[in-house]
Formats: sequence, C-alpha cells, structure tokens
Amino acid sequence: MTHPIFVTTQWLADHLDQPDVVVLDASWYLPAQQRDAAAEYAAGHIPGAVRFDIDAVSDHSSPLPHMLPSPQDFANAVGAMGITPQSRVVIYDGLGLFSAARVWWTFKMFGHTFVAVLTGGAPLWKKEGRAWTQAPSTPKSQTYPVPSLKAGVADLTQVKTWSSDQSVQLVDARAADRFRGEAPEPRAGLKSGHIPNSFNLPFGGLLVDGQLKPKADIEATFAAAGVDLSRPVATTCGSGVTASILAIALEASGHPVTALYDGSWSEWGGRDDVDIATGA
Repeated sequence: MTHPIFVTTQWLADHLDQPDVVVLDASWYLPAQQRDAAAEYAAGHIPGAVRFDIDAVSDHSSPLPHMLPSPQDFANAVGAMGITPQSRVVIYDGLGLFSAARVWWTFKMFGHTFVAVLTGGAPLWKKEGRAWTQAPSTPKSQTYPVPSLKAGVADLTQVKTWSSDQSVQLVDARAADRFRGEAPEPRAGLKSGHIPNSFNLPFGGLLVDGQLKPKADIEATFAAAGVDLSRPVATTCGSGVTASILAIALEASGHPVTALYDGSWSEWGGRDDVDIATGA
C-alpha cells in the first residue's frame, strides 16, 4: 500500500478525531529566527497535537546538534507520545515546511509505515480558521517496539568517499553565501565553505508559501543547480534539518534520496582532517 508524503488540511480535519491518527508539532527554529517553539506550542496548537522536540529526541552522546537518536531512545520517545507502529503520524511546523521534514525523515529512517507532513503546516491551518487550542495534550503512553535503522543515514566516511569519487552527488541546502564561504557559520567554531565537489541548492528555492513547489519546478531547480536526478543524490546542510527538505522534495518528485548526511556542516566544518572548498 502506498502511503502519502503529504496530507491536506482538509484530510487532517476530517481524520483528527480518529484514534490511530497522532499529530506532532515538530516546530524548531534557528536562533536568527528568534522564535521559541516550546512557548508557541503552549500558546496554541492543533487539538491533540503532541510536541516533538528534535533537540530532546536526539543522540545526547554526540557533540553535534540533534543527531538521530538510538533506536531504543526513538522507541521510548514516540511510545510516550502515544504512537504505535500502526499509528498514522501527521507532522507540522510553524513555518509551513521546515523542521517537519526532519521529523518525517526520522520516522522514515526508523521504518514507520504511515508518516506524512501537513501541507502548509500551522500557517495554512490557521489561515483557514481551523481548530486551534491551548489545551494540553495528554497522550496515553504506548509500547513501541525497538526498530531497526534503515539505510540512508550517511556518515563522515561515506561522505568523504562520495566527495572524492563523485559516485553520489552531494547537494548542500545552505544559503549560497555560506556555501561559498563568504558568510560566517551561525555555529561557533566552524570553518566556512563547503564539501568539495558538492552542489548548492538553498532549500528556499524548492518552496513557495511554506509548501513544496510542483514536481516540474522541483526537477528544474535541481537541474539548475547542476544535479543529475538520474544519478544518486545525498543531501547535506548545516545540521541535518534543511537537508531533510531536499530529501522530502526528492521523494515527492519521484527521485528518492540515496542518503542524508546527518552530521552535515556541523561535523565537516568542525574538523581538521577533511578538505574544504570555497567559491561557487
């Protein structure tokens, strides 16, 4: 059975009260955006939505930000959110399509069957005047079996190989000035530039009004960035969040991503044993 990558606001409104539907508020913001996801969730959310904090549900043994949690920690966290393997999980965020893509990718990597992103996210839901509440969500805890991690999480060794032999195209979702090494990184201690032989496709080029552009526009945007969608693609960014937007765009346009580099520039840009390129 084919499951949707996105569901519409009408679909969610029609299914919101069904017991197997679990809605997650996955909002997360960069420091420069000066928004507090936890405070915004407390101030209002889709009825019944549970907050999924990508910093809390992560690998706390890693010095890198919000890396994928272990299978056991993932199982514990989502079980506490009332999720079972049979749950239909719908994810949204406060920007339309931003951190929701990262949580979608997380569920995909742990093999969850039905996980979808709400088209337009909270902005479209509120614009349409749909139900919004401050009422706390109190999910009934469930036992989620410890899953296996699927293929598709790239590590430093793999990315070094792909950078060298170019067998997989590396596509960086960061802003062009950061990619070229002309702007400082927002995280202290990171060098400026990009992984050698990678392509730059700033994630905003795939979006309009917080939603993915149509398939033809997505394909054209990748082509304009120099990416050959008939060949394997791995995505990267600053810390694995906006790389997930590229990943969901590829999936939605029928070109599933080969891998996502979880450490992204937070790892690569902080090391002295890798090469760094600058310029276009």
